[in-house]
Amino acid sequence: MSLNLYEIIKRPLFTEKAINLKESENKIIVEVHPKANKIQIKKAFEECFKVKVERVAVINVKPRIKRVGLHYTQTQRIKKAIVTLKEGEKLDLIEGV
Repeated sequence: MSLNLYEIIKRPLFTEKAINLKESENKIIVEVHPKANKIQIKKAFEECFKVKVERVAVINVKPRIKRVGLHYTQTQRIKKAIVTLKEGEKLDLIEGV
């Protein structure tokens, strides 16, 4: 499967937990393409942001069933990656975060 480097990383996730991980452990959480693997995520992150990546952890979030009026629907299935940067590396996706 051939994915473009810019298709692999979709968007960064800015939750309270993500911001705490960034400040304390130098980890960044991003949403990635569902078919991307750890090696592709690491390569895309290093190429796009020009930082060295130490490790990548992947989380698959299953869809949940939600009720909307009389009908039931599902949320989207997403894949998240926790990217650990090497010691001394820094990445500011938003200033002040």
